[in-house]
Amino acid sequence: MSPRNGVKLQDILQAAEDIANERGMGDVTLTTLAQKLHIRPPSLYNHVDGLNGLRQVLALHSLGQLEEALMSAAVGRAGDDAMTAMGKAYMRYARERPGLYEAMLYATDRNDPEMRRAADRVAGLVISVLSSGYGFKEEDCVHAARGFRSLLHGFASLEQNGGFGLPVEVDRSIEVMMNTFLTGLHVQQKRG
Repeated sequence: MSPRNGVKLQDILQAAEDIANERGMGDVTLTTLAQKLHIRPPSLYNHVDGLNGLRQVLALHSLGQLEEALMSAAVGRAGDDAMTAMGKAYMRYARERPGLYEAMLYATDRNDPEMRRAADRVAGLVISVLSSGYGFKEEDCVHAARGFRSLLHGFASLEQNGGFGLPVEVDRSIEVMMNTFLTGLHVQQKRG
């Protein structure tokens, strides 16, 4: 294996995402990453602080990509339309980039200030749509945002692990789930 000059952090992130998408985050190691990049494992330490550092950087990258996907979906929309578009964007992200999506779960320090800011931006986007679209108070927005994420993450995780074996269209299940969630938001909205 001859060393490859000029490897950048972006190259490392892309290679790690490729491995994760193909084989899962469990196979993203410094050794597999170095092999993919045609470098020696110690060269990675110029960019990341070991495997934990790599996982942290990849989790941050994943949150940033998810934020972009949700923001693009929400632009120019409000209320049910925005929530539905963000739900579809979330599921599309989890399906198209399963390894990068999984990387969010591999953050090694969730209390890291940069990690907190990234997670808060994603949550803040959903909370903002809920606040403006439904007029919820801040606490109710947080509850609804948690429900939204839980529904989507649970569905994405089950789907990625082959949890839907019944002969019923999975995308239709997502639509029904989102409509049920939105109905719940309207009930909550009426209660004030």
